Amino acid sequence: MASSPCGNGNFDSGLEIKTRSVEQTLIPLVSQITTLINHKDKPKKSERTLAAIHRVGQAVSVAVGRFVAVGEAIATENQELKDEMGQACFEARRAGDAIAQLTDVASALPSQADGRVTVFSDRTGMVKAARLLLSSVTKVLVLADRIVIKQIITSRNKVLVTLDHLERVSTFQEFVQIFSQFGNEMVEFAHLTGDRQNDLKDEKKKARMAAARAVLEKCTMMLLTASKTCLRHPDCESARINKDGVFHRMRCALEQVIDIVTEARSCGENQLLPASIYNGIKDFKSSVECLRENLYSSSPQSMGSQLEALVERTEDFTDSAYTSHEQRQAILSVCQLARQDTQQLMNAWIEAQSVHAKEATEDMEVAILKTCQSIGDLRREVHKVAVGRATDLLKVHGEQLPLRALKTAGAEGNLEAVAEYSRKLTEQKEQLVETCRLLCHVSGTEPLEITCVHAEETFHVIGPQIISAAQTLALHPSSKIAKENLEVFCEAWESQLCDMALLLREINDVFEGRRGDKRPYLSLPRPGVSVTPHILMNIEQTSMAKLGLELRLLSSDLDTEVEKWEAQEHDIVRQSQSLASMAYNMYLFTRGEGLLKTTLDLFHQAEVCASGLQLCSALRTFSTQLVDEEKSVVMTELEKLVALCQQLQMGAKTPVQGKTATFQKVLILRLCVLLCIFFVCVCTIVQNESVTCFCPSLNSKNSNGFGLKSLEQHMAGLNLLESK
Repeated sequence: MASSPCGNGNFDSGLEIKTRSVEQTLIPLVSQITTLINHKDKPKKSERTLAAIHRVGQAVSVAVGRFVAVGEAIATENQELKDEMGQACFEARRAGDAIAQLTDVASALPSQADGRVTVFSDRTGMVKAARLLLSSVTKVLVLADRIVIKQIITSRNKVLVTLDHLERVSTFQEFVQIFSQFGNEMVEFAHLTGDRQNDLKDEKKKARMAAARAVLEKCTMMLLTASKTCLRHPDCESARINKDGVFHRMRCALEQVIDIVTEARSCGENQLLPASIYNGIKDFKSSVECLRENLYSSSPQSMGSQLEALVERTEDFTDSAYTSHEQRQAILSVCQLARQDTQQLMNAWIEAQSVHAKEATEDMEVAILKTCQSIGDLRREVHKVAVGRATDLLKVHGEQLPLRALKTAGAEGNLEAVAEYSRKLTEQKEQLVETCRLLCHVSGTEPLEITCVHAEETFHVIGPQIISAAQTLALHPSSKIAKENLEVFCEAWESQLCDMALLLREINDVFEGRRGDKRPYLSLPRPGVSVTPHILMNIEQTSMAKLGLELRLLSSDLDTEVEKWEAQEHDIVRQSQSLASMAYNMYLFTRGEGLLKTTLDLFHQAEVCASGLQLCSALRTFSTQLVDEEKSVVMTELEKLVALCQQLQMGAKTPVQGKTATFQKVLILRLCVLLCIFFVCVCTIVQNESVTCFCPSLNSKNSNGFGLKSLEQHMAGLNLLESK
């Protein structure tokens, strides 16, 4: 070919991928086109390899074509994105067609010397087509992601409008009617934001989203009882204060969610966390250890100032009225030792600079080790104080004495007792707020710092709300609604104490080098409540498009891998291909295509697909022929495969009905994709012949657990190829 069918089209390839779903959709595509490009150095192919190359090229073209069709449909339904989406779809289709043409057997020329066919004579064309395809498909995905953000904003706006109506209602009948609408809108908002939270790549944003959604979850029930209490006792000032506090907190949480998804200035990196001792220690230790590499990158005076700023942060511990004398003295002693060791280091550093030393002297090395040790002692000391304080508080507050006393005093109408126990609760609140601040200092990660700040804010807000609810009950001791309202706020307090105990465990895990499992916050909807059909349709349309692209490319990966096996009738080869074919037929069903005609056929196919346990048996038998290291890898993947097959069996047999049931069942296709990925990985591991690997990324020592290099590595490879 004299020129690339793709032309020279310049397209934006610098798009930032912020969600896992976009990234995971691109990985199989990147793997496939990298496979094709890596063949350019060996233009002469056997008939078998040539057929495999042709099949991969056609698979890419077909999968992209179907994916683009969905993108074009989205563009039609969203006029504000029509031009951008249309251009991206046009470029993607053009690039897919170019790759199909470049891998077309009919366009290849036989060599006069040995009769073998030569392909990829236009190497530059393949690289350009690949880059254009990646950038355009990424653009389609990113534009589709904007629609998800738009859905969240639209859902938030509906919630805000209804929230305003709820705040102004004057009758119970009107309140019940509007609150029912509000509940449905919150369910929809919870589903959308929950999916977004799980999809975010940035852990700090995920933590902020989790905190905001936790507020909305707890405030929904508070809003119900606080509003009812205010309607029953419209002239009660404490009831009004209680209700206003809930509405204000809900609005703030809703705005925080939108700030996160739209990356507004008030959110993200621009929203600074309190300066923590942990981060100060980490930065200071890094500065000290950098002296081994460069004696002249900073000055001794700057290091002294850095240490003093760190020591100043410990005042949150030493100035606290709740810190014991022994704990205070221990922290001050460690700080003094750190000052002495740092001063020795600075002296040795100045001396080394005076003789123009090129590297750290022996005296400096000793001083560096002593400084790092003393700064590590400081971290252990403040961690011990913060965690010990939190543990003791949780034990004391676990008895809930002030809360029980407030409930009793309120029910008796005893305003004096309510005031007395309110003071005790306020003292507990201040202790908990300060303890959360100390935990933030030693949390060890930014997401945990965010969770500490959220806990601090929650105790700070709920404490006064419990007191106002108790005052309302004391003024109206016979009011069942006022009593119910106080119970709800007390339950929120107890719930936050439970969250604090889990947070404490996670902080300990980080400190000890373990990463505890993150506890996801519960979403607003309860079991049995589903998203409204039109939202579900939009979400499923996008999900199915991504799934189709992934599934088709992964199936092609599997076909390519088993092509290299000499024994084509081997059980592993036969069963792997069969399962991949079934998974793709299940996807085609969602498009109204393929061999499956009814939902009954779909569910039956899922049950058959779950019989992949037979493949596990064949692989287990084959693993006995492998050496210890290879056998260990295969057995690890087998355990994952067995677990997936069992999940698939359970999903296929779950009794559900209606349109929602269809969508729930279709989700088992995601498990089929995982099965395909494991097939590729397992087939790669158990190759019993030394052959030239068709897809280098599958055999790379640097590949990840799925046998695929990271997206960044693939993109770097494409940049290098284009530069050549």
